[in-house]
Amino acid sequence: MKQTPRLDDLELFARVGVAGGLAPVARASGVSVPTLSRRMRALETQLGWQLFERGNQGYGLTAKGRTLLAETEGLLAEARRLRAIATHPARAEVRITAGGWTSAFLARHLSHVWSPEADWQPAFVDADARLDIARRGADIGVRNHRPDQSWMAGRRTARITYAEYAAEGAGEGYVTRQTGNVELPSARWVREMHGDAIVATASSARMLADLACAGIGRVVLPRFAAMGFPGLRQVGPVIAALTHEEWLVCHHDARHDPPVRAALDGLAELLTSSTLRPDEDEPPFP
Repeated sequence: MKQTPRLDDLELFARVGVAGGLAPVARASGVSVPTLSRRMRALETQLGWQLFERGNQGYGLTAKGRTLLAETEGLLAEARRLRAIATHPARAEVRITAGGWTSAFLARHLSHVWSPEADWQPAFVDADARLDIARRGADIGVRNHRPDQSWMAGRRTARITYAEYAAEGAGEGYVTRQTGNVELPSARWVREMHGDAIVATASSARMLADLACAGIGRVVLPRFAAMGFPGLRQVGPVIAALTHEEWLVCHHDARHDPPVRAALDGLAELLTSSTLRPDEDEPPFP
């Protein structure tokens, strides 16, 4: 009964067939000429075919050899592809979902904890609505409360506080998010407390901050986010109704995956940094 040839022997055969001899393949593969010769004869024995015409001119292919080479022509390319993967494995993509300001903060400071040489690739999803971590719509999430699902692991990272900010000389009006499918607590607070004073709306949080920087009106921001806008100053006390905990969460099973674990550790370092995010419990407003 014929044995099934090994794939690495078929690859070596294809290389010898293309090169027309053993020496070039030996130099490129690191397999010695005597070993190559033995393996080619063993392959012929396994198949019951004479594959080569051996002579002073090298290893010429017989008709059977040419047939086999045609059948294995894709093997060399596939072998090169697999070696490239093994030598330089693709980085695992880790999907991270957070609100706009938290995503911006993480992106701005990511280089503190990540480099292109890391074994994970960040994929940020700016999402005010929650993506389904249970169904792996995301690998890691930043949430505004402790996870209450049994399959979710979480770590408290910070206490997030909000306040009103305005540029020098701005009026008493407010800018806030446009109403949509998901209304953020800060936008809801502005509408409930200052609905008659809204002078402009925008579809993105960043645009609100830009409007406030231009003096259009006051804006309610997380205090860590306001640090990124030196043209804004805090013009009111911390808004107790908006204060919440921040939690870094992921699926219990996913946290043991090395790329996800590395991402969790890096993100936790950023979110708990007292340098990048000064103590939220110490309001600067007089």
